[in-house]
Amino acid sequence: MAVSTTSFAAAKLEAPLLKASPSSRASSPASQFPILLKPIRSRKILIQRGVRCEVAASDALVQTEKLSALEQLKTSAADRYTKERSSIVVIGLSVHTTPVEMREKLAIPEAEWPRAIGELCGLNHIEEAAVLSTCNRMEIYVVALSQHRGVKEVTEWMSKTSGIPVSELCQHRFLLYNKDATQHIFEVSAGLDSLVLGEGQILAQVKQVVKVGQGVVGFGRNISGLFKHAITVGKRVRTETNIAAGAVSVSSAAVELALMKLPESSHASAKMLVIGAGKMGKLVIKHLAAKGCTKMVVVNRTEERVAAIREELANIEITYKPLTEMLTCAAEADVVFTSTASETPLFLKEHVKGLPPVGSEVGGLRLFIDISVPRNVGSCVADVEAVRVYNVDDLKEVVAANKEDRLRKAMEAQAIIAEESKQFEAWRDSLETVPTIKKLRAYAERIRVAELEKCLSKMGDDIPKKTRKAVEDLSRGIVNKLLHGPMQHLRCDGSDSRTLSETLENMHALNRMFSLETEISVLEQKLRAKVESQK
Repeated sequence: MAVSTTSFAAAKLEAPLLKASPSSRASSPASQFPILLKPIRSRKILIQRGVRCEVAASDALVQTEKLSALEQLKTSAADRYTKERSSIVVIGLSVHTTPVEMREKLAIPEAEWPRAIGELCGLNHIEEAAVLSTCNRMEIYVVALSQHRGVKEVTEWMSKTSGIPVSELCQHRFLLYNKDATQHIFEVSAGLDSLVLGEGQILAQVKQVVKVGQGVVGFGRNISGLFKHAITVGKRVRTETNIAAGAVSVSSAAVELALMKLPESSHASAKMLVIGAGKMGKLVIKHLAAKGCTKMVVVNRTEERVAAIREELANIEITYKPLTEMLTCAAEADVVFTSTASETPLFLKEHVKGLPPVGSEVGGLRLFIDISVPRNVGSCVADVEAVRVYNVDDLKEVVAANKEDRLRKAMEAQAIIAEESKQFEAWRDSLETVPTIKKLRAYAERIRVAELEKCLSKMGDDIPKKTRKAVEDLSRGIVNKLLHGPMQHLRCDGSDSRTLSETLENMHALNRMFSLETEISVLEQKLRAKVESQK
């Protein structure tokens, strides 16, 4: 279906003239991430005081000047929009900015990530996408043709999928662009942005994003390159610094919290129940064992995982129970840890209020430590007398104790991240030449084909196939020889800043010489393709 050039140009012009909403500005992450982000420097306006200027211009001249300025603004805005490079943007809500009640509504199961990527890339201004959804964060990474429109579309998509109003999302979200977005995912992978500073589980989760994204349309070159580089950064930070030395995980923090709430005399005798034997549940079991607990009950769908853990911890008495016996087990437990992938609560008020009371030797309170997102224990359970419920947001009490020490170690990691961020940006800059290479080849091919047709038509219709092939091969050979030099000067891996700078200069020179207009043409093609796909 053909796209009207007039309407297409108008659509492009409209985007940069739209003002960012107050909620977007209010949700800037600068105040929430003082270590991660540099303050944005505002322009200084110099005002001369005490000088009175006489207005000699007529009203007509003033109106003309205003009109001229407006036209100039429109022209420059349209030019910026068509020439800007696609931006890497992260729209995120994390444990630092958003309560668990909201995060659990936003959470996307790993199996749904490919579908989410497809839906995000179906939005008008989104080229590539990735989803990082964990118990502590829900972050959408995209390559957007327009920053403002891309953020608007993704925020509306998040609202639609979660049922949370856009206005409420804007109060808690943070927005990061390009270099700031790159630095953020590198810090996330290194464990610097985790609730538990330096924890290693987040690196495995970043790796999973790449694993799930392989072969998914929309998990493109920029986003996949960003996450792969983030994995490299996470490994390097943990190898070259002491950030992970003595670091605790969410699971170990959950065990510490339980022990903080129990009388010290009951640490060894308290009856422990762990529901879920996945990665988090397994870590809970290991940390309980490390703290001296020698007997516990584990509830899981199947016994295979529990049997494997039992073999690994030979000196610990681990009793397996199926999910059907969960409430019976909870009735006999003093502390209940939950860490399953269930999207609905396992415990509600009506399940818990009928449980028998626990003994005074453990403080008379049954503890529910819920480290799942979405939560496995409904908030209504806290209303039951003699019950205390804790979720991942309550772990801050434990984490604060050893955070200061690792903050000092984090400074070493920041130096590595700054270095790796420069390397990634250089690699991404080097990708700018790819459209120019394609356009130059297409330009040369059009000339070759046109001139070949002229030549063959002059030679008549009875040209032998061998002669025709020889002439065509000759034309290809000439074009390839002529393009070899320019192509060599357009290829760069981004590792050498001097070479990269020269490469980009060569690209701009070729664009001017051959009128390739790469940046404008590529964005126009992408936007046209998006419009076509929606019709």
